[in-house]
Amino acid sequence: MTPPPAKAGLEARFAGRLGSFALDVAFSLAPRGISALIGPSGAGKTSLLRCIAGLTRLPGALVVDGETWQDNRRFLPPHRRPVGMVFQDASLLSHLSVTGNLRYGQRRTTAPQATGLDEVVELLGLAPLLHRAPAHLSGGERQRVALGRALLSQPRLLLMDEPLSSLDADSKAEILPYLERLHRALAIPVLYVSHDAGEVARLADHLLMIKGGRIVETATDLRAAAVAQRAAIEGQLAQMDAERVRRLALAALLAGLDPA
Repeated sequence: MTPPPAKAGLEARFAGRLGSFALDVAFSLAPRGISALIGPSGAGKTSLLRCIAGLTRLPGALVVDGETWQDNRRFLPPHRRPVGMVFQDASLLSHLSVTGNLRYGQRRTTAPQATGLDEVVELLGLAPLLHRAPAHLSGGERQRVALGRALLSQPRLLLMDEPLSSLDADSKAEILPYLERLHRALAIPVLYVSHDAGEVARLADHLLMIKGGRIVETATDLRAAAVAQRAAIEGQLAQMDAERVRRLALAALLAGLDPA
């Protein structure tokens, strides 16, 4: 993908009540890279994404790529916000083929086509799927198509709300390499909600932790830290004999760790 000129990324501030729930956050995202949004159920993760997308309106301010989407005088409605969204459910149009679903994403925008269909097909490995109906796709394949459709809407921001949570282990293993390729290719901010520490360590550059409607912790350089930690562990394992590794694995299982 041809990266657009780097600008200000995202600056957000929202404060208000949604029924009995209070959201009060202020944060920024870099112009590119994946920021993981984590926190317990009910902490406000999805509410925050809805505010950014304009689906929920709370007092505050939102500036994306140097353009004000919301402040005291301006509120850009959802259909005018160039946001790509991917949810747990791929929500593909069942009456259209994979190609039809991808082209539907293209038709949702009047923005210049900086990212073309062939480029997305190559990036996400969709060529063998183009003529299939959604009913004949695996869970991982459906999410790759949903992601491709979002990218073809030419977003300036990508929101992903637990996109892998409904997939089994095999489907997750299938799609994660494509998300890593996407991470390298995209030149826009990505806000990625997940409960899976492995996904966060593998994909995210930055971390936002939300609890009770407030951002309580942030971190950066997660991928570098994860790589360093993994290299250190692999170095230790390389020095162990097979019997010691077997005993270590047995101890982990006895402690209740999931072998997946």
